[in-house]
Amino acid sequence: MKQTIFGESVQGASHKRSGMECQDSYKKIECDDGTIIMAVADGHGSTSCPYSKTGSSIAVNVFCKVMEEFHDSYADNIEMLLTYLNREGDTKVAQAVDSEWKRRVLRAHNNRQKVPCSNAGEKDKQEIFMQYGSTLVGLMITPIFLFAFQLGDGDISYVDDNGFIQVIQTEKILGTETHSLSKIDSWKRALSIVRRRRSSENLPSAFLMSTDGFANSYKNEDEFKKTCDDYFAMLKEHGADAVKANLKEWLAETSEMGCGDDITVLIAYFSNEVSAKEDIIPCCDESSPSSESEANVDEQSE
Repeated sequence: MKQTIFGESVQGASHKRSGMECQDSYKKIECDDGTIIMAVADGHGSTSCPYSKTGSSIAVNVFCKVMEEFHDSYADNIEMLLTYLNREGDTKVAQAVDSEWKRRVLRAHNNRQKVPCSNAGEKDKQEIFMQYGSTLVGLMITPIFLFAFQLGDGDISYVDDNGFIQVIQTEKILGTETHSLSKIDSWKRALSIVRRRRSSENLPSAFLMSTDGFANSYKNEDEFKKTCDDYFAMLKEHGADAVKANLKEWLAETSEMGCGDDITVLIAYFSNEVSAKEDIIPCCDESSPSSESEANVDEQSE
């Protein structure tokens, strides 16, 4: 089996016209046992969230760090990690992500000139968190199971020759509101699932993680599902390299013809090709190009 992981973030068409930078971020890590950790995040981008691009960058860094630490802790017995996440993952991972994101946000904000204060003269943490507001969607795919995590909008889709599956069924919030890392006790709004991978898993197959600008650019859910099927068909017919080479252009066109929002898509494609040993690079990671500066600031704040 060969696995290929790649993604792109594009500035939304409406953001280009208004001069607003892309608020999305993504990151991936590939471990030497074949485990993949992926995350995408969507900064809110409203006037009350002026630093949400940094917030989304911190979010993907935090998820990957938290899950990599869990993975490393159970590296000698991945079955135990499956048991642990199945029993406590819905709270322990969410709490770890929530607290680490807020810790990093406070550190990042200490470097800015204006720190809001409460009436008592203390640092107004809730106001600071709001300025960095972001959603988060994450996925860990190990050789024997997958763990999916979601806080706020976005999609984790799975496609193989049997069709399309929504990995996490999220509750739909009316209007433009969404759950956010910026909220107090945001972990209580997180959703997660653990699923064992079948030994006879269908190949080829693909996971597509995306911010809400992708699905919202289509008329309805059926059109979105058809698009995911089309991406999978192109992966099978033309290969991952061809899709990767065109992905940025396709997403920019999707935003222009659709809702005009930023779009991020991160794809993990599994084929029945044999992976050459020299192509495997242990424990490498990739962040969205547009978020590199924020990611660097985030890491330096440790």
